[in-house]
Amino acid sequence: MMKSRSVHKSMISRFKDFEQLFLELNTKLDSKINIYIIGGAVLLYRNLKPSTKDIDLVVGTKKEFIHLQNTLVKLGFKTENPSHDYRKLNLSQIFIREDLRIDLFETKVCSQFQLSKEMIQRVELILKLEKLNVYLCSNEDIFMFKTITEREGDLQDCIALSKLGLNWKTILREIKNQIKINNKDVWITWIEERLNLLEDMGLQIPIIKEVRILSEKYYSKLEKN
Repeated sequence: MMKSRSVHKSMISRFKDFEQLFLELNTKLDSKINIYIIGGAVLLYRNLKPSTKDIDLVVGTKKEFIHLQNTLVKLGFKTENPSHDYRKLNLSQIFIREDLRIDLFETKVCSQFQLSKEMIQRVELILKLEKLNVYLCSNEDIFMFKTITEREGDLQDCIALSKLGLNWKTILREIKNQIKINNKDVWITWIEERLNLLEDMGLQIPIIKEVRILSEKYYSKLEKN
């Protein structure tokens, strides 16, 4: 495994560059897999940001993760260690090839944020190939994903997503769903922290009171233990 580079400055301004990558993958994969895009690349696809430095990909099984990892290596990608900024993400692997950077996750993001059945029901299929289906996660799920990270620009991405109009009830329902399906729920405190920052930046967040209650429940449970 290669040592982490100090800075990765390359930016991708055309989603077609990612589409070309998917076409390459399709020619090298041994069996069919599903890939879910969650992150800035979706905002690029929807013309909500001019560029992104990486593409966040989630696969649903260990088998698919290993298969995709091996195929990326065949395509000339090199692995890189996650930096400090990505520590909370529990990032499974980073792949670099020239200007392309892939952040690859196996089922879970940030240890506890799981690709749930409900999230999969909200995805949009954008590319259907012989051995590869590529899906975009919903704006609501990407918003939630970006409230558990500390990467530069994520708050601005949240604001951009909110301008499209978000179903806040869906976000709150998925937050509660994530708490239910995972044993640990410390990340609810991260969500509250980021939502507080977004509120300070002027964003109206209809579910902020409910999120604060969930966060208080976590702290209360922590004190009892």
